[in-house]
Order: sequence, then structure tokens, then C-alpha cells
Amino acid sequence: MGFMAGCPIAGVIWQHIHYIAGLQRLGHDVYYIEDSARYAYNPITFELNEDYRYAADILKKLAAQFGFENRWSYCARYLPRHECAGLDKKRIVELYREADAILNICGTQEFNDDLLRSDRIIYVESDPGVEQIKVDNGEQSTVDYLKKHHALFTFGESVGTPEFPVPLHGFRWLPTRQPVVTDFWKTTGPRSGTALSTIANWSTSGLKDIVWRGEKYLWSKSPEFLRFVEAPKRSGEEFEMAVTIPESETRNLFKSNGWRFVSPVEMSIDYNLYVDYIQNSKGEFTVAKDQYVRLKTGWFSDRSACYLAAGRPVITQQTGFTRYYGGGKGLFAFESMDEIAEAARMINADYETHSRAALDIAREHFEAEKVLASLLERAGI
Repeated sequence: MGFMAGCPIAGVIWQHIHYIAGLQRLGHDVYYIEDSARYAYNPITFELNEDYRYAADILKKLAAQFGFENRWSYCARYLPRHECAGLDKKRIVELYREADAILNICGTQEFNDDLLRSDRIIYVESDPGVEQIKVDNGEQSTVDYLKKHHALFTFGESVGTPEFPVPLHGFRWLPTRQPVVTDFWKTTGPRSGTALSTIANWSTSGLKDIVWRGEKYLWSKSPEFLRFVEAPKRSGEEFEMAVTIPESETRNLFKSNGWRFVSPVEMSIDYNLYVDYIQNSKGEFTVAKDQYVRLKTGWFSDRSACYLAAGRPVITQQTGFTRYYGGGKGLFAFESMDEIAEAARMINADYETHSRAALDIAREHFEAEKVLASLLERAGI
């Protein structure tokens, strides 16, 4: 269960497809269900409303491409009759009772009486720090929601270790990573791009900012990008961002420091163009959210894992992930401008070695079958 039909942008779609395909490859019968009281987003019209035809169409297309035909449903629980596309509501309720496990990807699924017939719901958190802080801040609704899960997993691999400062109040968080089916990202020829690129959402407007013990922790990446705006000029490297920043002093500041911009709109709508963009890049340069950095979560980007799977080296901001993997060939962590420049120099000095190392890291640490077999085993499934 997730939100790739309700929010059908490419990065979200690939995040979910890797779970579906990875579980299939482990031999499981996989169904994908969205059963939500939230309106669906249409990326063509930029609208949120009760019309769920686009959501249904994208799930039908994805099911045909990735082998879960007749095993999907979009249930519009916000409508009086809980209308469904794909499987009907009766079959959905049967699945809730029968399923060996229900993965709540990104913790986006609301509970309802039908779903709570299952005691095998597994929470998979992609944004570490927020829920743990809500619990420490005494938000009872969060406590009640988390307690309804059979097991809790997080991309924050340092959650629960001395590195992570937020108390857990008895909740047991298990580390996991974004699963990636590496052969989906396999490149058949040399890269055509010359820039270190990334794909980003700029205008998050404090959507998930959170205050903990008197300090505000920011969810948006934009302040971190601004901290390192001089990176192209300082490293002598071409940097490109697929992002929408309106014409402004901020956009001009980036341009004056050597950044190039491309529109993310088409590749956000077409998940195949998203793959092409990553495969044709030289590598990725990106930052992490303030929350992930200052809380030392050990988080790593699902998009960056896709760059690695395409054999594209990654330079990304340190969150503590190098305690577990990376930090050298193929994958570099930085905290300073000098470290960015040094990583770019090393990649340029022996690109082929770093390209192979990037793919090796993806196969060793993010391959979907490994990640998901471990998750299910530790969940007791």
C-alpha cells in the first residue's frame, strides 16, 4: 500500500515499483492497493479532486508493464460508495484478512476498520526523524497510529543508535533501505551527459518542518542547496538540476555560480524519461534535508540509489550513511565545499572505476531481493 497513484510522479512511482518487483522476484504473490480518503493528484492538470481516472489509468499501465495485472485497486474512500477501479472493495477486504504481510510504504496509508482486520501491517518510513520527534513531543495520534503496526522500519539507519539524539519511547525501529531492481537501470552504452545532475522539488514551503526541543528542523532541501550554491564554480564541474525555480534572485544566484536548469515536468509525468535522464547523466550531485543532516539519521536517497544502479557516481551530503556503506569509490559524502571539489576531481581522474564502484554498491547494499528478504525476515514474516 502506498501513494503512487494518488501522487503519480516518477520518483514516487519508482520507489513503489521496486517493492512490487522485488517481492515478485522473491516468489511472493504481490497486490498493490490504494485505499484512501485523500483526493488523487493529476500531474497533467495540476489538480487535486475526486476524479480518480488518471490514478486508475496509471495503475493499469504499471500493472501491465510490471506483471501485477488484475492485482491492483484504487479505492476512492472519500466517495460515499467507496468506488474502486481494478479489484472491487469486497476483494480488497478479503486481501486484508488473507495477506501474510501488508507493507505501508512511506507510512502514507490511513487506517480504516477494514484494513485493521490485519495484524500484519509493516510500516516503512522514508523520512526519518519526523515521527520520532512527534512521539517525543507527546503527539498521541502518532503514538496510536504507530502502535497499530506489526513492525516499524526506517530509512534512518542510525535511528535507535547513540548517533541519533531523539528518544524512541519503547518503539523498536528497524533499519532498512530503498530496494532497487538494478537491472531496471542498466545502461547499454556510454553516458551522453557531461554534468553532475539531480532531480529536486524546490517549493516545499515548510510542509514537514518540525520543532524539537526549541529548534526547528527543516524538511525542504532548498536551504541546503543554497549553502553549497558555489559548488560548480569551486569544483570546476558542470552541475545541472531538474527543478522548477521561478525567475528570481535565487535562480540568478545559481546561474551565476554555474548551475544549469532543465524542466522536471515531463520526466515527472513520464517515469521512463526519468530513467533516461539518470542514465544519461555523468553522475549525481545533491544535498540532503536539514532534518536528515542535523539529526544524523543515516538516511540515503532512493533517487541516489537509482543513480548508483545506473553506474553513475554520487556526491551527496553526509547524514551518517557512511557508517554503513560508501564514502569512497563511486559514492562520496561531503560536509564542506572542499570535499565536493575533491570528490569531483577523483571521479574525473578515473571515471570508469567510480562508475563500476557505484553499480557494485547498488548491487551489494540496495538490490531489491536482498533488502526485502531481510525486511520480511526481521519482521517475522
